[in-house]
Amino acid sequence: MKNTLALVIVALALALAFIAGCGKNPEAAVPAKPQAKASANPSQISFPADSPQLARIKVAAVDTAQVPTVEVTAPGKVELNANHVSHVALPLSGRIAGVLVRLGDQVKSGQPLLLLESPDVDAAMSTYLSSQAGVNTAKSGVLKTQADYDRVKDLFENKAVAQKEVVNAESALAQSKAALEQAQAAREQAERRVAILGLNKGEYGQKVAVKAPMSGKILELNVASGEYRNDTNAPLMTIADLSTVWVASDVPETQIRFIEVGEPLEIVLSAYPGQTFRARVTRIADTVDPQTRTIKVRAEMDNRAGLFRPEMFGSIRHVESTTLLPVVPVEAVMQSDGQNIVYREVSKGVFEPVAVKLGNRETGRIGVEQGLKKGDRIIVDGVMLLKSY
Repeated sequence: MKNTLALVIVALALALAFIAGCGKNPEAAVPAKPQAKASANPSQISFPADSPQLARIKVAAVDTAQVPTVEVTAPGKVELNANHVSHVALPLSGRIAGVLVRLGDQVKSGQPLLLLESPDVDAAMSTYLSSQAGVNTAKSGVLKTQADYDRVKDLFENKAVAQKEVVNAESALAQSKAALEQAQAAREQAERRVAILGLNKGEYGQKVAVKAPMSGKILELNVASGEYRNDTNAPLMTIADLSTVWVASDVPETQIRFIEVGEPLEIVLSAYPGQTFRARVTRIADTVDPQTRTIKVRAEMDNRAGLFRPEMFGSIRHVESTTLLPVVPVEAVMQSDGQNIVYREVSKGVFEPVAVKLGNRETGRIGVEQGLKKGDRIIVDGVMLLKSY
């Protein structure tokens, strides 16, 4: 019995020793990383000097800048400059003998775009040659009637003929001169048509070269070689000069009083985030859209670099007036309980939340109407590290 009791006591001792050994924490001796802790002021957050979180926080002094007090912003879209767009059609009906350009090509004014074979070409040349012959005939008639008139006049002065003969000769001369003027007018009309078609005088079977009316890019091409076209009103291609483009925007009627023709606009496009471009107002519509209660505003933008393409989306911004305010980076502001909060540095590693009243934005920064002043040091990067405290 005693031996059994001894064995039980030994087993209990070993078990207690094992439990005590398992309860030890081998990491207890490793010091914990420094964390943020409460300050004497309960609203402040304090970090030890060696805190790794403190190393990730960037602090900077508040600066001031001119911030817009009245501004107009509205969605915008890039459009073709309608003053620099041309739709090319055929001067005559006929068969397309060849297309000399492709979609997207850059062309110069006067450059041949396509060749056309048309029976009207020979008809125009025939008309011109006939008119030229008519002029020659009329000139001969004038020479004859002029000679007749001079002869009859001389005879009348010598009392060899009656005055009636002089009157008749004078009338014939006037008629021949009128016929010459008509023949010359017909020739000029035929010659002008030949020139418009770009034909060489006196040659039959020529092809008409349809030329570019302006310099620009081929944006639409609706023709192919071998086609026969009768409709001379249907456009075969569209050429646009993209060195300038329009930015069109629908501005609410309540804000249109702030925009005038000639004023500058700032343009931001989705295709180029973070970049701001300049445009100048060239047109403000004379009517209000009854559905949206907006007024169309168009501004012209320099596109010699070729960055802007029709149908790009973005927004316009026009600043009417500004005021000097403290400004902070947008990233420095945090939302908390319906308030805008920034963290101001009280001392090294000690920060306090400050409720601020925000104004308008200005190039990535935002104005502060209340809560901060110039020179205050605030967290500008890493503010989210304080959100859980």
